[in-house]
Amino acid sequence: MKKIKIKLTNYQDKLEAIKNIRIDVFQKEQGVDPTLEFDGYDDDCLHFLAYLEGEPVGTTRIRYIDESTAKIERLAVLSQARGRGIGTALMKTAIAFIQKQENYQKIIIHAQIYIQKLYEALGFQPVGDRFTEGEILHIKMVKFIENRE
Repeated sequence: MKKIKIKLTNYQDKLEAIKNIRIDVFQKEQGVDPTLEFDGYDDDCLHFLAYLEGEPVGTTRIRYIDESTAKIERLAVLSQARGRGIGTALMKTAIAFIQKQENYQKIIIHAQIYIQKLYEALGFQPVGDRFTEGEILHIKMVKFIENRE
């Protein structure tokens, strides 16, 4: 099996790789409007890149909503790299990173419905009604961070 490496990175340092992945997945595959995809928050977020055989194939970001809430966003894996656990590995890495920070009590995501089961397997629970974001059906999901003592 090919080795997956996930690295925390600076958006500006890996701008081309992050943008290329997100453009392929969100704009080309899913038809998301570029103004929705590139929302102006990237410079204020923490970004992770997943590498397969040294090539960037997946990305996600963490955005801090308030003093106790983090949001994992923009999970994207190139189509040719799917089915190898890269999305799960990116999510686990982001979750572990947030859990190490004492003040965060919950993580939220806006999950595309078709991938909701992945997030449920990682401990996220659906909250509220389904909604449309970027013309794609989503559900808000929450994971509460357990007591760290």
